[in-house]
Amino acid sequence: MLFVTNDKLSREPWNKGRLIGQKPPLKPKHVWAIRTRLQMDDKKRDLALFNLAIDSKLRGCDLVGLTLGDIAPHGFVEKRGTIRQRKTGRPVTFEISELSRSAIDQYLKSKERKASKFLFPGRVKYDGPLSTRQYARLVSSWVKNIGLNSSLYGTHSLRRTKASLIYRKTGNLRAVQLLLGHSKIESTVKYLGIEVDDAIEIAEKIEI
Repeated sequence: MLFVTNDKLSREPWNKGRLIGQKPPLKPKHVWAIRTRLQMDDKKRDLALFNLAIDSKLRGCDLVGLTLGDIAPHGFVEKRGTIRQRKTGRPVTFEISELSRSAIDQYLKSKERKASKFLFPGRVKYDGPLSTRQYARLVSSWVKNIGLNSSLYGTHSLRRTKASLIYRKTGNLRAVQLLLGHSKIESTVKYLGIEVDDAIEIAEKIEI
């Protein structure tokens, strides 16, 4: 009898025990629950990072790579920021709400803030930003602390949260495409997980 001892056959799949696929957006009640918990725990950096992640709708690599010059070129946090995306090389503009500006201001004044050009410096390298892996771990802890299954949510949940709400309220795919920095509308459709029923529901609201 011939026994096959191929390591590839005996190796466990990398995704065993993991939930694969798009991470769902957070619901408004989840957003406020996380904000409240971070405020109660006095985690100024985490609150600033979380609020800005929701507002900006940036990919994790772009969010952690933000510098003070990107959002506060004149010494105070602006209402809007513009960066060039690492993945696409395309510029994208994002809003910074009053809630986020206040959280960032409090964070910048706190002892948590390290001397660095990056808005959210890493723990190891003082001249480098927070890593995407560190950011992912923070997101996991945030959702877990409010009783959600951390395996269901990820950094893209935060990126998708406000974009999904904007789409649900307006049905304006082009606006969401611009806010997410997608080059093709098809990418936005896929990213939001829009189905035929969604499109029909929007069409039913339009009279002509």
